[in-house]
Amino acid sequence: MKKPCLKDDALLQAVRDSMPVDEHLVIWWLGQSGFLICSSRGTLLFDPYLSESLTEKYASTDKPHVRITERVIDPGRLDFIDVVTSSHNHTDHLDAETLNPLRKANPNLKMVIPEANRHFVCQRLGCESDWPLGLSDGESLTAGPFQIHAVPAAHESIDRDDRGFSHYLGYVVGIGPWTIYHSGDTMHFDGMEDILRPFGIDIAILPINGRRPERRVAGNLDGRQAATLARDIGATIAIPCHYDMFEFNTESPELFESVAAGLGQQTQTLLNGQSFSTTAMTPKKG
Repeated sequence: MKKPCLKDDALLQAVRDSMPVDEHLVIWWLGQSGFLICSSRGTLLFDPYLSESLTEKYASTDKPHVRITERVIDPGRLDFIDVVTSSHNHTDHLDAETLNPLRKANPNLKMVIPEANRHFVCQRLGCESDWPLGLSDGESLTAGPFQIHAVPAAHESIDRDDRGFSHYLGYVVGIGPWTIYHSGDTMHFDGMEDILRPFGIDIAILPINGRRPERRVAGNLDGRQAATLARDIGATIAIPCHYDMFEFNTESPELFESVAAGLGQQTQTLLNGQSFSTTAMTPKKG
């Protein structure tokens, strides 16, 4: 099993030591689609999965979720989080064994979800029905210091409830001068670039595991599609994710990196438990 770049005590110490005191960001990959965004104004966790719940659930089935990389941190130790997101209801993006310890450690935690999923989210977490902050695509809200805009995600299609609210979202988050796009799980869909380009995205966080029917799970962008999308929406830098977690559903980042290089698209590939700082970047709003 792969070792994270940093984990447990070493990761916590590094996060605390690198906490920004100016307008720059430090972004940590916590595995799968989970990213910790640290700023001098506050901290946000995108879609964390920090448990063994899926490995345990599928251990005796024909679709075992065998881990590739060790867990980076017990979620209950992350006691400095202001906002957490869930982009959709799949367990690696909405995990009770991650989110309930996280909420216990952060009594003032705010959680952003697709409004279409409110009933499901509250049942899974056992939380009050009015606690999560709900969005559908085209809507925005402010959570702590973060301005969060919801955009559609197609996993594998853009699915809506009977009110027209989307079950799958991506989030475009503004913090100070920076704009981050976390796509959630998505494939490419018509008009995607037109929705995203106006935001002036500095950092795009995109899945690269692709779509293979034999996996029997909903698909995502592959490396070529992710690199091309990042270029086409004008993202300054693209970070790949949704790989190196489970043996049956992973890909190498090499295709993403090579296609991006050919397109002139800047990228930053991280290890689990590794960070990226924006100190060498200039925000588009700067």
